[in-house]
Amino acid sequence: MKKSMFKVLSIVLCFALLFGSAIGTSAEGNVEISRVSCVINGDAATSRGFTWYTPVETDCSIELYAYGIKVADATVEYECAEWEGNFMHKAYVTGLTAGTLYTYTIKAGDDSVNGVFTTDNGDDIVNFIVGGDVQASNLEAFQVGQKVVEKAYEVFPVAEFYATLGDYTNDSTNEEWDLYAQAFDGVNSLTTHVPVTGNHDSNSGWFNAMFALDTTESVQTNNGVNYSFDYGNVHFAVVNTNDMIAISNAQLTWLRNDMNSTDADWKVVLMHKSPYSLGKDIKWPDACYLQESLAAVCDETNVDLVMSGHDHMYLRTNPLNDNKVVDQADGTTYILAGAKGAKRYEFRKFILDNYFSQDIIATAVAQANGEYFADGNLDNLDETNIGGIFNTVSVAGGVLALKSYVVNDETQEIKQIDELTIVKPQGENKVTFTGENVQKSSIADTMSSLMSLATYTLGKWVPMFLKTLPALLVEYAKSGTF
Repeated sequence: MKKSMFKVLSIVLCFALLFGSAIGTSAEGNVEISRVSCVINGDAATSRGFTWYTPVETDCSIELYAYGIKVADATVEYECAEWEGNFMHKAYVTGLTAGTLYTYTIKAGDDSVNGVFTTDNGDDIVNFIVGGDVQASNLEAFQVGQKVVEKAYEVFPVAEFYATLGDYTNDSTNEEWDLYAQAFDGVNSLTTHVPVTGNHDSNSGWFNAMFALDTTESVQTNNGVNYSFDYGNVHFAVVNTNDMIAISNAQLTWLRNDMNSTDADWKVVLMHKSPYSLGKDIKWPDACYLQESLAAVCDETNVDLVMSGHDHMYLRTNPLNDNKVVDQADGTTYILAGAKGAKRYEFRKFILDNYFSQDIIATAVAQANGEYFADGNLDNLDETNIGGIFNTVSVAGGVLALKSYVVNDETQEIKQIDELTIVKPQGENKVTFTGENVQKSSIADTMSSLMSLATYTLGKWVPMFLKTLPALLVEYAKSGTF
């Protein structure tokens, strides 16, 4: 019988206890560890970045065990700093062994927290989970998202990591991050996390303070982080769409160079704002601009899959090149991954054939009211679609399979709402960029980026918006949505 990841890991933790790992959590005195995360930092086969917080300044350490035996040859570098009234601790671990299941124990004062992760074994089988926004302000809403992630691992226990596509909290405050930790620390300690910056996470360095990411190539870190990594035969680029309203020219250059610097068979972009959507945010120039700027880079560099959040619904495009539907082998598929949390959007039907042509969309689900888009029909109401959404992606050689699911709010039943299979030959991607890919923000880049966005806004977005305005006003008069 197929066991969930959590059942499997509970057995692993028991074995680790028998072999000497201090499994369990204890909190005495005034030290309590929270906001724990394990993220990819650099080489996914040999390194990880860890973050945790304490309310007071204290000595901390992290101990790692491979199959219950304490690891002695890994290198750990520590960082500690006061952050917004608490103390942020980061540990950067290198020298790990590929394809190995590790347990770890974080110690601070009298408290300890334990977790599990597995390093990449380098083969061409990669399994991962992707979820969209939580964007919560209270514990109940955070727990909706937490349950969705747990359901994802029940469906897909072989996942090697999971990605969140931004908007962890609503206002990025201490109180909200504490509630996030209360809900998610348990699941976050059982796997590797791939975080993506959302616009609600862009509050003066908060995102960078929450995750121990590799920032060596990031354009900036104040409003988010862009970074990349290889996992098996997949190259991932994590884009920060808070960079200069949507995306700066410097980050577009970074993405182009990054995708041209790999010969991995598959290229995947993870980001927050969505180039294609039927939700409320697509009508503004920052999101629309991505259809021209970021999509052009994806076309040029043969990106296979782009997954994003921001508009709280699910949507999959047909394969696109130059914003037109093409054969699967010649285009990029864009997935709006749906929201994990309780905040969800309905369709803005005036978007279609105004902001992009209707044939671009393969399928979509509006989470706010259960509407389902298929074969041009936006009025197929299905109340079983009302719930949090997660996506599983499985890569095996030259085949990528994506499946998307909704977790019903009332029944917690899991329903598959979409699937996609992409087949492509292996060994075709070539390295065409070998230079240093450090594209830092500058005054010159800021000015050129603003000029690019202004040119797009005045030349393309304003005429499009004015054309749409009558339909938008009719929709607002009928339903009160804008």
